[in-house]
Amino acid sequence: MKQWLDFLPLLVFFIAFKILGIFPATMVLLATTVVVYGGIWIATRHLDRNQVITLVATVLFGGITLLLHDVTYLKWKATVINWIFAVIFLGSHFIGNRVMIEHMLGHAITAPAAVWRKLNIAWAIFFICSGALNLYIAFNWSMDNWLSFKVFGNLGITLLFVVAQTFYLRPYLPKEDAPSA
Repeated sequence: MKQWLDFLPLLVFFIAFKILGIFPATMVLLATTVVVYGGIWIATRHLDRNQVITLVATVLFGGITLLLHDVTYLKWKATVINWIFAVIFLGSHFIGNRVMIEHMLGHAITAPAAVWRKLNIAWAIFFICSGALNLYIAFNWSMDNWLSFKVFGNLGITLLFVVAQTFYLRPYLPKEDAPSA
C-alpha cells in the first residue's frame, strides 16, 4: 500500500499535465505530495527517510519551478533524489556496521555481509544511472516523452532491477515450510 501512496502524486501529476499543462500540473504535484505525506504523517506519526527526501525535494524543486516559471528545476528533481539515495547507499559502506540495503531487507533475509555489500553497490549504481538517464531524457526528449518515461519507464526499469535482485538473493530467501502429510 505504501508504494502505491508514494506513486500517487506522480500519477496525478502526469494526468494533470495531460489536461492542464506543466505549471498547473506542478501545483497539483505539490499539493498531492503534501496531502499524501501529510496523511501518512497524521496516520502513523512517521515518514520514512525516502519519503522525507521526496517531500522536501518536491516542495523545493516544484516551488522554484513555479516561482521562476522554469521547468528546468522540476526536471532536475528526480535526478537529485536518485543521487541523494546513491550517496546514502555508498555512504553506508563507511558509516555504521551494516550497509543500507541490509538495514532495509535484513529483517526478512539472512545473507553474508559480502552479498549485502555487492547488492548495496548495485543499488547505488542503479540510482546514479537512473539520475543520469532522467537528465538525458529530460533535456533531449520532448516534455511529453520525458514525463511518460518518468512515470512509466522509470517504474518499469525499477521493477526489472528488483526482479533481478530477487534472483540474486534467491539462495538467501526464507524457505517455506513443506506441507505436512
